[in-house]
Amino acid sequence: MSTPAPSPVPAPGLPARVRIHEVGPRDGLQNEAAVVPVAVKAEFIHRLAAAGLTTIEATSFVHPGRVPQLADADELYGMLGDLTGTGVRLPVLVPNERGLDRALARGVREIAVFASVTESFARANLGRGVEESLAMFAPVVARATGAGVPVRGYLSMCFGDPWEGDVRPAQVTAVARRLLDMGCAELSLGDTIGVATPGQVTALLAALDAAGVPADRLAVHFHDTYGQALANTLTALRHGVTTVDAAAGGLGGCPFAKSATGNLATEDLLWMLRGLGIETGVDLDRLAATSRWMAAHLGRPSPSRTVRALAPEES
Repeated sequence: MSTPAPSPVPAPGLPARVRIHEVGPRDGLQNEAAVVPVAVKAEFIHRLAAAGLTTIEATSFVHPGRVPQLADADELYGMLGDLTGTGVRLPVLVPNERGLDRALARGVREIAVFASVTESFARANLGRGVEESLAMFAPVVARATGAGVPVRGYLSMCFGDPWEGDVRPAQVTAVARRLLDMGCAELSLGDTIGVATPGQVTALLAALDAAGVPADRLAVHFHDTYGQALANTLTALRHGVTTVDAAAGGLGGCPFAKSATGNLATEDLLWMLRGLGIETGVDLDRLAATSRWMAAHLGRPSPSRTVRALAPEES
């Protein structure tokens, strides 16, 4: 029996190619109850690269007391040197200037900062309000860009917040504009608790465009809490976004937002994109095998519907 694959039927108004920003090793594994051995993490990243992913967010140089699952960031990054010069990008998240110092000392060539558009989550995640957080990020972005290291800005809680409820597009555009003005090269719009629907995505992207934040500077980062991640992603693609965050096997969530469930599974995204005739350069079968391998290490089946469908007897 041949391996199932979607029949490509291109649709009008969609990009010819999408870049997948794989966040499984960082955003996925940071939410695991148990600490994954560093050797397993390194092999995971190598397997993701072998499957054709060219942007893999490797880890976060965060204080180990905050996210103990990522306490091995220095050691892990030192195990990825063989990927240098292969065309694989290995950005890392840094929370502050101390994290930036550690990342630069390790030779990191791309970083990300993680901002919130709501006061409640900024204080829960960063221990300070939105304005204080942006003030903390400003020297990080300035120093990194001055060293030739591009910066991605994450915006969390772009559609809803578990403490504050609905989030207005104006809140998002204000923080997005500040991050761009600081020097961020790209912004990732996060639906941290997975409550967005396509109408909200359309409204936010329109508001950002009106505020001078073009789609080619944006990525989308959807969680699949209510099964809306693919619909929301397709909506974003129709509005000109060509970078999509996803996690192999649907790993992840957010340790500081307890209602957040897994990220959009990279395999589920790939199935949709392949069916639309959109190129990614990623081998779906090889990636699904990698997610099954990681699921075995985590001791549970992958939540990705596509991973399970491609090998139901193994899931």
